[in-house]
Amino acid sequence: MPITKSARKALRQNLKHKVKNRRVKNKIKTLVKQQGKLLIEKKTDEARSLLPQVYKALDKAAKAGVIKKNTASRRKSRLTHSIQRLDKTSKES
Repeated sequence: MPITKSARKALRQNLKHKVKNRRVKNKIKTLVKQQGKLLIEKKTDEARSLLPQVYKALDKAAKAGVIKKNTASRRKSRLTHSIQRLDKTSKES
């Protein structure tokens, strides 16, 4: 347990930040899972319409420091690439 007054305050802050960070990360995970399910079901239009929500969540998390900027950029790139790849294969068939 923290002894000094500043350490007690730091503990309170850490707990609040932990809750906030978990909430943000869970939102990102659920959106990415939804998009993954849509891609598995080959629903590219719906997956593309969900993309702005995922972008927004990732950008907000990066801005708040929950995830790093390059991590958000990498995830956005991979999601977009997966949609484009699925579009390309569906047009070839």
